[in-house]
Amino acid sequence: MKKRGIVTKRVNEFPTPYTCRNAIQKGGPETKLSMILMGLGNFVHGQKIKGLLYLAVEVAYIVFMAVNGITFLSMLGGLGSVPQKEVWDEASQVYLYTKGDQSILILLYGVATILVSVLMVFAWRGALQSAYKAECLAKEGKHVNTFGEDLKSLLHENLHRLLMTPPMIFIFGFTILPLIFMICMAFTNYSKIDNHLMLFDWVGLDNFKALFDSSSILGSTFWSVLVWTLVWAFFATFTNYIFGMILAIMINRKDTKAKGFWRFCFVLSCAVPMFVSLLIMRTMLQPEGEVNVLLRNLGWIAQDASLPFFTDPTWARVTVIVVNIWVGVPYTLLQLTGVLQNIPADLYEAARVDGANSIQIFFKITLPYMLYVTTPYLIATFTGNVNNFNIIYLLSGGDPITDLSSTAGSTDLLVTWLYKLTVDKQYYNIGAVIGILTFIILAVGALFTYRRSKSYKEEGGF
Repeated sequence: MKKRGIVTKRVNEFPTPYTCRNAIQKGGPETKLSMILMGLGNFVHGQKIKGLLYLAVEVAYIVFMAVNGITFLSMLGGLGSVPQKEVWDEASQVYLYTKGDQSILILLYGVATILVSVLMVFAWRGALQSAYKAECLAKEGKHVNTFGEDLKSLLHENLHRLLMTPPMIFIFGFTILPLIFMICMAFTNYSKIDNHLMLFDWVGLDNFKALFDSSSILGSTFWSVLVWTLVWAFFATFTNYIFGMILAIMINRKDTKAKGFWRFCFVLSCAVPMFVSLLIMRTMLQPEGEVNVLLRNLGWIAQDASLPFFTDPTWARVTVIVVNIWVGVPYTLLQLTGVLQNIPADLYEAARVDGANSIQIFFKITLPYMLYVTTPYLIATFTGNVNNFNIIYLLSGGDPITDLSSTAGSTDLLVTWLYKLTVDKQYYNIGAVIGILTFIILAVGALFTYRRSKSYKEEGGF
C-alpha cells in the first residue's frame, strides 16, 4: 500500500500537458471559446492584458485579411491579367502609361500573406494553450501569473523565448520568405523571353523539363556545367586537403625547427583579402601579364607567344584549380595542425614499440584520426566549393566561351551561371530552377555522405 501511494503521488506530480488537444477536449467553455475569440480564457482568469494582446493580434489579422490579404490570395492563382498599356495623350502630346498588374508583386504579397497566416496559426495555438493553462491553474487553486510576472519570467525560466524570438522573426522575413518566393518563381515564365518581366504566368514543370532536355542548348549547357562543377569541387576540396595535410605533417614533426616561422610564411596570404589576391593573379596571368612577359624574357616561350591561361578551356580549368590551391591551403594547414596536435602521443609510442614504421603509423593512426575529425569539414568545404563564386568569377569570369550560343563559359560553375542568367540575361525562372537543383544535390549528397561516415556512426569513438 505504501509503495502504491508513493507511485500515485509521483504520477500526480507530473505537470498537466497544456496541449491544444487537451484544451479542446477537456477545457471549459471559456477555453473552447478562445478558439474563436483569442484571449478570452486569459481574460476570464485574470490575465486581462495578455488576453487583450491576443485579441489585438486576432483583430489585426482579420483586418489585414479583409483589406488586402484575401485580394492577394485570390490573385496568386493567376498572377495578374491586366498588362501595362501605352496611351497617347492629345493634351500634353506625350505617351502615358497605364498601370497594369505586376506579377512579381502579386507573387511576393501572396507568399507573404501565406506566411503571415502560418504565423497566425502558431499564435492561435499559443493563445489556446495559454487559456487552458490559466484554467487548469485556477481550478487547482494555484497562482495565475499576472502580465508583469510573465514579463519577469522572460528573464529567468522563459529566457530562451526572449532570446529566440528576434532571430526567428528575421529567419521568417529574410530567409524563409525569399526562399519560398524563389521556389515559386521556378514554376513561372518570369524572364526576358517574350517580355515576361512585368506580367507572367504559372507554367508548372516546363522550366525543369527544358533544363533536363539534353538536346536543347539550355539543357546541354546545364549538364556540362553540372559535370564541371562536381569535378571542380572534388579537385578543389581534396587538393587543398592533401597539400595542407602534407605541410601540416612536415611542420609538426619533432625534427622541424622554427615551426612558428614556417606556419607564418604559409598563413601570411590569409592576411590579404581573397578578392585582392584573385584580381592580382588574374592580371598576372593575362596574355600580356607578368607571368607571360617573364617567360618570354627567360626564353622559355616565343616572343610572340603566350600561355593560354584563360583562353583555352583546359588551361583555364587547370589554372583555377591551381590558384585555388594557393589560396586555400593555408586555411587547411591551420585546421589540420590543430587536429595533429590533439592526437594522443601514446598511440604513436605504442605503435613504435610494436615495430610499426612511419608509413604504417600514418595510414593506421594519423590519417584515420584526421579523417574522423575532419569529415564534417570536408563535407562543408565540398559544399562551399560547389558554390565558390569568388574564385571563378574574379579569376576567370567563367571564360573562355567556346560556344557563342551558350550562356555559360568553360569554367562557369552552377552558381556563376545562375548569376549570369539572372543578372545579365534576366532569365529569373531558369535561375530559380538551378538554385533549387543545386540545393537538392548538395543537401542529399551532404546528408548521405555524413551519415555513412565514421564521424556519424562512431561518434565519440576516438
